[in-house]
Amino acid sequence: MSEPTERPVLSGLVALVGVGLVVGLLAGITALMGTKVLGVGGGGADSTQNASSGQSLFLPDPVQTDTPSGPLMTLDPNSPTPSVTPSDGGSSAPSATGITLLAGQTQVAAMGQIDLTGVYPDGEGAILQVQRFEDGSWVDFPVTVSVGNQTFATYVMTSRPGENKFRVVDTDTAAESNEVVVTVG
Repeated sequence: MSEPTERPVLSGLVALVGVGLVVGLLAGITALMGTKVLGVGGGGADSTQNASSGQSLFLPDPVQTDTPSGPLMTLDPNSPTPSVTPSDGGSSAPSATGITLLAGQTQVAAMGQIDLTGVYPDGEGAILQVQRFEDGSWVDFPVTVSVGNQTFATYVMTSRPGENKFRVVDTDTAAESNEVVVTVG
C-alpha cells in the first residue's frame, strides 16, 4: 500500500469536493421536503384547487362610473346664510360675490400647511389669487389656484406669527371671497 502523504493537496481537494457534494445534496433534500410540508410552490391540480377555494382577496372587474356634473360642495341659495364660526377658520358669512373660502385649520405651527378650499359657482376656469392682510392692506401671496367643477383647493405655508387673514380674488373680475383667519405659532 502506498502512503497518503505522497499527494496531500490533491487528496485534500478530493475530500473537500466530496464533503461539499454531500452537504449540498442534504440541503437540497431538506429544502424540497420543507416546501412540500409548507405547501410552497405549485404545479399539480391539487395546489391550484386549494388556492382557489381559499381566496382571501377578490378584485371585481373595473366598470365605468359617471362623474358628477355639478359641484362637489354646494350652498343652497334659498337656505338662510350659514354662519361660519371662527373655529372652522372662516368669517361670519360667505362673500356676496359668490366666492366662498374655508380654511382647513384654525391654528398651525410656523410653516405648517394651511388648506384653503372653497366654492365659486360662477367662476368655472377662473384663476384665483391668494392674498394676506398685512399692515392694513391686502397683499398678493405667492399662490394662485384655478377653479374646476365650481370648486378650488390649494394650501399656503407661512412663518409670520399671530393671526393671519387670507382671502382669494378672481384675477379677471376682481371678485373677492370672504376672509379666513388662521393663527400661526
